[in-house]
Amino acid sequence: MEHVFVVNPAAGRGIAVDEIRKKTADMGLENARIYVTRSKGDGTLFVREYCKTAADKVRFYACGGDGTLNEVVNGAAGNALASVCPYPCGSGNDFIKYYGTKEMFSDLPALVNGREVAADLMRVGDRYAVNVVNFGFDTSVCRTVEALRGNPLLKGKRAYAVGVIRAFFTAMRSGYRVRVDGEDISDGEILLCTVANGKYVGGSYKCAPRSDNTDGLLEVCLVKPVSRLKFIRLIGAYAEGKHLEIPELSDFVAYRRGKRVEVESEKDGVCIDGEITDGRRFEIDVVPAGVKIVVPDAALAPHENR
Repeated sequence: MEHVFVVNPAAGRGIAVDEIRKKTADMGLENARIYVTRSKGDGTLFVREYCKTAADKVRFYACGGDGTLNEVVNGAAGNALASVCPYPCGSGNDFIKYYGTKEMFSDLPALVNGREVAADLMRVGDRYAVNVVNFGFDTSVCRTVEALRGNPLLKGKRAYAVGVIRAFFTAMRSGYRVRVDGEDISDGEILLCTVANGKYVGGSYKCAPRSDNTDGLLEVCLVKPVSRLKFIRLIGAYAEGKHLEIPELSDFVAYRRGKRVEVESEKDGVCIDGEITDGRRFEIDVVPAGVKIVVPDAALAPHENR
């Protein structure tokens, strides 16, 4: 098996490349290749081209945050020889929380000896998402996070928190129509909507507590416009993943599982694994077992026993 490390040079405060070189050398991974991405989207192009000439199994380590993971997944999806292993050294690492902790996925020997598991993907046009496609309030949050990118004092959870505060004053109501397998679940205005494969967004918000990324279904949670006072009550439950359990919120939350979600937007677009895609119409389809994810045994065990 080949081991290929795709590294975002900005990850880990710029020391990720040296860290990975040292760890692979200490482990004696003589066949390891380290590729440092040069620009946005470069990781996808590199992985896709690498897969075209691969004659043996290749394990791609996505070294960075959720954006780096998304790029590697988009390059590897559908290739029978390729698997993807998240190595969380970026500022945002939401997807791995579906399985376990950052510490589990930072153990390189455990990753090298980890097991491949099939995971569903979401296809949005010609792109894939592995964690969450979200919009409405969340689109505004994503725009703030993008604007703060590069600010050393506002990364990860801090940037997301600033985005939430800004959206609280500017984006409590957005124009979207949402259909799940042909059923309309909005009347044209929403607070927010998540179409999830993972469970978490924004570092600590458990947006999709019932998600199963092996069931061939999308997890859709739409929240209707609410007052700011009710939003303050809702946000705590949303962070803890309890928003589907509280009776007094049931009138404001529409929850569905389905295979296709159609979205029509007035102007705001959607956020795909943390990256904004502008447009007015989107179709989100599930791709069952679309990618092989490498998971360390310590993180996989609870899922096997549930």
